[in-house]
Amino acid sequence: MINVSGIGGSPRRGGNSDIMLDKALAGALSKGAHTEKIIPNELAIKPCQECGGCDETGVCVVKDDMRLIYDKLSNAQGVIIASPIFFSGISAQLKAMIDRIQCHWVAKYRLDRKVTQYKGVRQGVFISVRGQHGLEIFKAAAKPVRAFMASEGFKYMDELFCDGLDYMGAINDQPKILTKAYELGQKLVSKIKEG
Repeated sequence: MINVSGIGGSPRRGGNSDIMLDKALAGALSKGAHTEKIIPNELAIKPCQECGGCDETGVCVVKDDMRLIYDKLSNAQGVIIASPIFFSGISAQLKAMIDRIQCHWVAKYRLDRKVTQYKGVRQGVFISVRGQHGLEIFKAAAKPVRAFMASEGFKYMDELFCDGLDYMGAINDQPKILTKAYELGQKLVSKIKEG
């Protein structure tokens, strides 16, 4: 069975990016994937300490809930990252999680080790929302997400951005965008199956 991990970068449940993530995961589920939602804000995740503890092993020495995320990501064939835009970038909670992927970057690029045993092409998508209008900010926010996916061995397959969502739940007034999120989850699983 295909495992798809959804990572919700918002610090609150029921927000616009959280709703879109749920739709995308429902789309993946409709194509037969096993889905799991991870909310970094609800886990104990310290920021990267830049301590060099992973330099020789590719394993983070900080003992916290990131170990759960490492395990889940190593078994995922697909990943859906969702985040609101906070001050022109992804949320602090998501960025802290991404920074802790440094150990996998070390494993992959310095130590020439695999971060997953999965043999096929892993796929990833990025979903993001913002209150103000304008899509240019999303491209900057996508950069750390792209770096994360590259380090984890996910191909950055697609993205879905929605602006002008100025209050909690505003995405519910955008049924076409919600349909696109659902279809994005379906497309992710289809691409994984194609190998």
